[in-house]
Amino acid sequence: MSAARARPAGAGGDSPATRRQLLKDTGRAAGGALLFSLPMMMTQEMWQLGYTMPDVRLLVLVALILPLLMELSRQLGLQHSSDWRQNLLEALYACAVGAAVSAAILVCFGVLDATMSLREIVGKVALQAVPAAIGALLARSQMGSSAGDRIGDRKETYAGELFLMAVGALFLGFNIAPTEETILISFRMSPWHGVATVLLSLAIMHGFVFAVGFKGGSELEPDTPWWAAFVRFTLPGYAVALTISLAVLWMFGRTYDTSLMEIVMATIVLALPSSVGAAAARLIL
Repeated sequence: MSAARARPAGAGGDSPATRRQLLKDTGRAAGGALLFSLPMMMTQEMWQLGYTMPDVRLLVLVALILPLLMELSRQLGLQHSSDWRQNLLEALYACAVGAAVSAAILVCFGVLDATMSLREIVGKVALQAVPAAIGALLARSQMGSSAGDRIGDRKETYAGELFLMAVGALFLGFNIAPTEETILISFRMSPWHGVATVLLSLAIMHGFVFAVGFKGGSELEPDTPWWAAFVRFTLPGYAVALTISLAVLWMFGRTYDTSLMEIVMATIVLALPSSVGAAAARLIL
């Protein structure tokens, strides 16, 4: 196991080589945080949600991100560690880097200042830190691995593939859900438009299944019929994308005081980019 992964937060070791490695890892994590979160840091809806989002929903979001990062660390880490303490340290390290990067950028943009309440500052930083933390963890886990130790060369379980799909769906869905356009598009659509969007989402996902492929224990044989892949990966992947889309819409208050049909249509609209994220998880993650 590499020393960098064994000491994600700089615990232990004070040699010059260790400090250089820590700085390198931190810079890599900060770069990943920027890559994943910078577009959302420049979105007005995200600034507003930072202080209008109900406390309960913000707490739910923060409470869910830590176990998600821990599982992501377990699956994408250099050694597939099953030590929950090590994965917890990785997750906390990613959260700290994500929060620091988010706070720095928001201050530079004038979105945060000393006149704001503590609740508003914490809300804005916490919301932006979610995608930033994912990016920080992925940058450490993947950019730091050697060419012979990529996750794509390892055996993965079916449940692990579905988890990566969920993270991919969350990444793209989280980017788009705060915008008003998601709701506006759903208002313009008829039920037939909704059906067509579902079919398009399934077609795009299925194309990614064959184009990207799934490695390890979930790999498809060359002579596998199309319907087997459709049933095994595409349909469950779309169900994951729908679930993530509905959860994100609820978290951002997009389901409040709306009819069931409006919620269904908004979920279908958001599930289109979310399904792309789920299907392309191995490219994104």
